[in-house]
Amino acid sequence: MGSHRRTPSRTRHHAGTALAVVLTSAVTLALITRAAPVPKPLPAPKPSAAGKRPARPLVVNGRLQPAPRTVPVRASGRYLLAPGTDAPRHHRHLTTRYLVEVEKGLPFTTGEFARDVHRILTDPRGWPTGFLRVDREPADLRVSLTSPAHARDRCRPLDVGLRLSCWEGSRAVINAARWARGAASYGGDLATYREYLINHEVGHALGHGHRTCPAPGRPAPVMVQQSISLYGCVPNPWPRRHVIPRIDPSHSALAGTLRTLVAGAER
Repeated sequence: MGSHRRTPSRTRHHAGTALAVVLTSAVTLALITRAAPVPKPLPAPKPSAAGKRPARPLVVNGRLQPAPRTVPVRASGRYLLAPGTDAPRHHRHLTTRYLVEVEKGLPFTTGEFARDVHRILTDPRGWPTGFLRVDREPADLRVSLTSPAHARDRCRPLDVGLRLSCWEGSRAVINAARWARGAASYGGDLATYREYLINHEVGHALGHGHRTCPAPGRPAPVMVQQSISLYGCVPNPWPRRHVIPRIDPSHSALAGTLRTLVAGAER
């Protein structure tokens, strides 16, 4: 009987204890929840390099353009000579021997620059002489890809700054920044501007001086300083632009590949 009378007291005690525990837990949980920072959403996963689509080739005026390069203002100041020889394709009765050089430290190899220069000089629309590339003297001229600062030094007393090229003594000093980026007068057509640049400076080597624009809207003679301005003319990189170039059969496979790339880039 005595124990029966104490039971309600213990029941009330346990119930009170349980309620206190529940209330304490609820308050603690509320405090923790309020103090805890809201987690930030995880950033979306970046696509893997393997999943990226390759950049489409840049096509301007129907021509596949060279890949962009970053050119230092100053390189080593020493030239590397392009080895090997390339025979003239036209005018073999009148040969002009020339060397190709690239200043060490520029992002261009002697091989790629020599190929571009020889292709330009031996195009039927070019100067009417047979250009023979050699890798030793004697040579009639040098075509030298040069950093902007070294070009400025070499071209003195002519003030070309860091932007222009020049003919100096027996050397066509080709400003590498222009070779890499082109000129505003040619828009984004770097491939065509490079043809102008080589033909213009080598034109000085052949005895040609600067010309003026004959009339607004006319093709600029190649000896107009087109890097600076067209003076109302339209761009023209060739000394004899009316000559129809012939396709070298040995280049047919490369030409087919380029046509495929150009067609895909224009879609």
